[in-house]
Amino acid sequence: MKRIILTLFAGALLIAPSANAQLLPQFSQYMFNDYMLNPAVGGTNDYWQIKTNYRYQFAGIKDAPQTFMLGGYGPHKVMPMGYGGYIFNDVTGPIGNMGAYGSYSYNLRITGDIRISAGLFLGIVQQKVDLSDVNELNEGENGFENTVYKKMYPDASLGVYLYTSQYYAGIAFHHLFFNNLSLLDKYDDDYLVKDGRVKPHFYIQGGYKYNIDRNFDLEPSILIKTVPNYDFMTDINCRVIYQKMVWGGLGFRYNFKNPEAVIAFVGYNYNDMINIGYSYDVTISKLSNASNGSHEIMLGVKFEDIRKSKSKRKIR
Repeated sequence: MKRIILTLFAGALLIAPSANAQLLPQFSQYMFNDYMLNPAVGGTNDYWQIKTNYRYQFAGIKDAPQTFMLGGYGPHKVMPMGYGGYIFNDVTGPIGNMGAYGSYSYNLRITGDIRISAGLFLGIVQQKVDLSDVNELNEGENGFENTVYKKMYPDASLGVYLYTSQYYAGIAFHHLFFNNLSLLDKYDDDYLVKDGRVKPHFYIQGGYKYNIDRNFDLEPSILIKTVPNYDFMTDINCRVIYQKMVWGGLGFRYNFKNPEAVIAFVGYNYNDMINIGYSYDVTISKLSNASNGSHEIMLGVKFEDIRKSKSKRKIR
C-alpha cells in the first residue's frame, strides 16, 4: 500500500506539471501581468508598478489549486533597462511550489515606435509534499518515516519582447536548468519514476489595441503555452475598454482539440493608478461535473513616470 501511494505521488509530481504547464502559475488575467510570463517586459514602461494575483481554481473540488503571486518591476531612470522580481505560492492538496525570482532586461529602438527587449529571470523554487493525510489513510502500516518532503532548486528563464504603443509579441523559455523533480526518489528507489527532469516551457504571447472611437478600445490577446512532446495550451481573450477606465471581456482556453474553459472578466482603472480585475472561468472540460469554476482577483498599483521617453508602451 505504501509503495503504491508513493508511486502515485511521484507520478503526480513528474507528469502533471509538465502536461499542464503548471510549474508556472496559471492566470486567466495574464494580459495584466505579462511580466511574470516574460522577463523582457520588465523595462518596457516608463514607470514602476506592483501587481498581485490570487486564483482559486476548480472550486468545489477537494484540495483544488490555489495560487498567489506578488511582483514589482520598472525601468532604470536613464538607461534603457529594467529590473524587478516576483514571488509566488502554488498549492494543490499535499503538493506545493513556492518561489522567488529577480529579473534584468535591456531594450532598444528598432525604428520609429518599434522597440525590442530581452530579459532574464533567475530564481529559486521550493517544492514540498506533505504526506500527513496519507499517513492517516495508510491503515495497517506504520506510515511514512517523514510526513513532509522538501526540495529546493535554482531556476532561470529567458525572454524576448517586441512592442509598440499599439501591439506587442513575445516569446519566453522557462525552466532552463532541467531540474530533477523526483522529490521522493530517496525513499524507495525501486518503486519510483526515474530521472523526472522538468522540460523547458515555451510561452508565446501577443496582443493588439484597436481604437474604435473616443470612448471605446478593443484589445484581443493570445497566450500559447507548450512543453516538448505535449499538447499546446492556448488562451484567447478579447476585452472592450470604455474611456480607458472600465473594461469587460471574454476568453476561451483549450488544450489542442479539447476545450478547457470559457472565461469572463471585468475590471476598473482608478485615476490611471490602481487597476482592479476579476475573472471567472466556466469549466467545460471533463472536470465540469465536479468543478464550480475558477475565481481570480487581480490588483495593480502604478507609480509616476520616472523616465521620459518618446516611445511609451501604452497598451495597458
